[in-house]
Amino acid sequence: MKIVFVAARLLLGLIFLVIGLNGFHPFIPAPPPPGIALQWLTPMITSHYIWFTSGVQVITGIMLLTNRFVPLAIVTLAAVLANILAYHLTMQIATIPLALFTVLLWFVVAWPLRAQFAPLFVRNASTGDRV
Repeated sequence: MKIVFVAARLLLGLIFLVIGLNGFHPFIPAPPPPGIALQWLTPMITSHYIWFTSGVQVITGIMLLTNRFVPLAIVTLAAVLANILAYHLTMQIATIPLALFTVLLWFVVAWPLRAQFAPLFVRNASTGDRV
């Protein structure tokens, strides 16, 4: 099982590193997306907001590839993947298989680390101060 975890972590890191770098300097040729997806993508590119999202992908990809701060990378990628899934579900459903594969990889990497996320699911927040 450890081999599967390491392979999934490395593949997930590589995917996000490469796709993130592609956001800074497009080297993966792709036709413009159809319809509303193009209308959504145009301001992302012209405002350079894509650099922020690509930067997050590059940083988390490096974290996964170097096996550093993996729980932080997993939490960060959860938000990124939620947005990727929302995009594909609402604007470009035909290209959802890679997004679903990436979510599957995310779960394979996150599952063995689930105990580290337990403190995130406490009902009442406590600062440790006694009142």
